[in-house]
Amino acid sequence: MFPRQGRKTIEREGELSATINHLRDKSEVPMTIVEQMADFAVLPNLESLSAGVRAQIKIRMLDALGCAIGATGTDRMLRLRQYVGDFAQYGKCSLIGGGRSSPDRAALMNGALVAGLDFNDSYLAPEETCHPSDNFAAVLAAAELADADGGTLLTALAVAYQVQCRLSDEAPARTDGLHHPALLAYSAAAGISRALSLDAPHTANAIAISGTALNPLRAARTAASSDWICLAAPFTASIAMQATLLARRGVTGPSEIFEGSEVLMDTITGFGMIDWKNEGLDRVEGTIVKRHHAHLHAQTAIEAALELQLANDIDSDQIERVDVDIFDAARPLVSEGEHHVSRTFTSEDAYNDLHYLIAVALLDRQVMPGQFAGERIRRADVQALLSRVAVHPVEDHSRLFPGEMPSTVSLTLKDGRVLRRALSDYPGFRSRPQTWDEALLKFHVLASPHASDDVLGEIAGTVQDIEKVRVADLTRLLRDLGQPAKGDVRNVA
Repeated sequence: MFPRQGRKTIEREGELSATINHLRDKSEVPMTIVEQMADFAVLPNLESLSAGVRAQIKIRMLDALGCAIGATGTDRMLRLRQYVGDFAQYGKCSLIGGGRSSPDRAALMNGALVAGLDFNDSYLAPEETCHPSDNFAAVLAAAELADADGGTLLTALAVAYQVQCRLSDEAPARTDGLHHPALLAYSAAAGISRALSLDAPHTANAIAISGTALNPLRAARTAASSDWICLAAPFTASIAMQATLLARRGVTGPSEIFEGSEVLMDTITGFGMIDWKNEGLDRVEGTIVKRHHAHLHAQTAIEAALELQLANDIDSDQIERVDVDIFDAARPLVSEGEHHVSRTFTSEDAYNDLHYLIAVALLDRQVMPGQFAGERIRRADVQALLSRVAVHPVEDHSRLFPGEMPSTVSLTLKDGRVLRRALSDYPGFRSRPQTWDEALLKFHVLASPHASDDVLGEIAGTVQDIEKVRVADLTRLLRDLGQPAKGDVRNVA
C-alpha cells in the first residue's frame, strides 16, 4: 500500500497526511494500518489455527519454558528477581520459579528468563533476525490475568508470532539502527490484546501506544557486552503490557502512527505493504529452534562437526586441523563476534566465537550451557584445539542464505585423512522442523537441574494438551517450581 522510502523523503508523508485529512473532512476516512492490524489480531480463534500451527506453537512454548527454567539460577536472573520482589510481590500473575507479581513485571521477569540463555527460537527475514518467543511471557501473563483457556493462549501466540515475523519481513528495524524489539512493541501489544479478548478499537490503541513509545536502539547488541542484551526485549514486552492495560481502560493512542507525518523513519512505511485483511497465521512454521547452545548462525556448522565425529568415531586427539566454510552473514556474528573477540576466555567470548564452539563440540560431543562454565572455557584442551580451527566465509554458501544455512566442516587428521561433511540445515531449521520428542529432550536437559522429572513431565504434558485446560493450570505448575537455588548454568548473553 505504501512503498518503503528513505528517511529523508518526507514529501510523500506530507502528501499522505493531507489526503487523510481531506478524506476525514468528507467522512470518507479509510481504515488506518493500525486499525487493520487490530482487526487481524482480534478475529482469530482456536479453529483458525491448523493442526500444524498448533503443534509448532506448543513446541515453541515448551522450548521457551525450557530456556526459562534453565536460566533461573544465573546471577543476572537472581538480581532481576530481587528487583521484581522489591516492588510488586503480590500481583495476579505467576513468576516462573515462584511468587506472583503485576502483569508488567511478570512479563519482564519471565521474559528475561526465556531470553536469558539466548537459546530461544529465532526468525530469519532477509534483513532482520528476531526471537518471536520474546512475546511468550507477556502473552502468558495476559492470558493468566484474564483467566483465559489454553485455546486463547495458543491463538494469541499465533497472532503475536505472525505480526512480529511479518513486520520483520517488510520493515526490518536494524536497517535504521534500531533493535529488533522495536517490532516486538507491535506484536506483543497485539498478542496481549488477543489474550485479554479486547475489541478492535482498544487493540488499535494498545498497538499505537506501544509502537509510538518503544524504539530501542541496536546499541544493545553492537556496544560492549552488558546485561541489557537479554533485557531489551523483555523490557519492551513489559511496557507493551502497560500500554495495553492503559488502552483497556480507555487511553487512546495516535491512530496514524504508520501513514502520518513524522512517523518512525522509513521503517514504518514498509508496514503498509502487508495486507492484514488477508494475512494468515502460519508464520510460526517458518521460525527456527536452536538445537545447540550457540548463535543461530553456528547451528549447522556445529551439527556437521558432531555428525562427522559420530559417523567416524573420531577422538579429538586425532585432529590436526579443522576448517569450517560458512555463509558471509555468520562471519561478524560468530567467527569474529559482534564484539570482535580475539581470544576466548569468558562465557560471552565463547558464545561469540565459532572457533570455540566447534572445538568444544568436538571435545565434549555437545554444546549446551555446561560448555560455557569458566573452568571449561579456560581448560588447555579446548584452548589448544580452537587455535587449530579456521573459519572461511565462502560465496557459494553466502548465496544460499537465508533460505538455507549451509556450512561445511573438514577435519584433517594426524594420519593424513581428510573427512568432510556439508549440511544446508539442521534439525530445528524451518526445512527440518523440530519434533515434539526433540523439543522434550531439550526441555529436560535445560530444566532438569531445577525441578524433578515428575514436575517437568507434568509441565510438558500440560503444554501438549494446553487447549484442554485453563492457562492457570500451567502457570500454577511454573510458580510451584519454588524459589530457585543458584545452579550450574552460566550467565551467557
